[in-house]
Amino acid sequence: MAWDDDQLTHDAFLGGRVHAWQPRAGYRAATDPVLLAAATEATPGQSVLELGCGAGVALLCLSARVPGLSLAGVERQEDYADLARRNLGAQAGIETADLADLPASMRQQTYHHVIANPPYYPLGGGTAASNPGREAALRTETPLETWVDVAARRLAPKGWLTMIQLAERLPEIMAALHPRLGSIALRPIAGRDGRHAGRVLIRARKGGRSPFVLLPPLVMHEGLSHTDDGDSYAPRASAILRDGAALPWDE
Repeated sequence: MAWDDDQLTHDAFLGGRVHAWQPRAGYRAATDPVLLAAATEATPGQSVLELGCGAGVALLCLSARVPGLSLAGVERQEDYADLARRNLGAQAGIETADLADLPASMRQQTYHHVIANPPYYPLGGGTAASNPGREAALRTETPLETWVDVAARRLAPKGWLTMIQLAERLPEIMAALHPRLGSIALRPIAGRDGRHAGRVLIRARKGGRSPFVLLPPLVMHEGLSHTDDGDSYAPRASAILRDGAALPWDE
């Protein structure tokens, strides 16, 4: 189902540096794709594939920070893939396909970076969303092991996988990574100082042999609780979300 323009919003990201069409009702990008883009250490001239790209917000944010990238995305929901094509235009090649059955054009290529923000829950997990598009973005029958396996196959030697996911699913991701990728680094994401991490950013390298690294958490908000109507983002989080700053893996 394609959306009419009155069913869409044109939303600003990175303090207005980029804009993306998104459905008024359905899955709408929040901070995850922006953080994913910030944590992707691509350089001009490199290639990037996003698995499950949705409307293309992560690729948009990455291209705004790093010019001259060769971008590709795959999205199984055709209406969201169409939005990604509209949002990215000639900047990226977007395919409509299940990641477990990539088109031949993608299976014949390798990429310097593969990035992914997989659905948070397996089928049957969590509370079902009333909107089909949002439900499909939150839950999937494709296990995280398959996401990692497809990413590893598409990575060039020494290429990097960067992923964002719920902290509670970290054991699954680590189990999937170890036979396939190395040089694993982990950055927890906590809502506020002193709170448990709700999400994690993970990076791993094809052929990597460096020791595992646990980085300091990224704390999203200042203060111990939400006290006013502002967003209360901590300085580093604000620099990423508002100014398009990178989130390096060496600090």
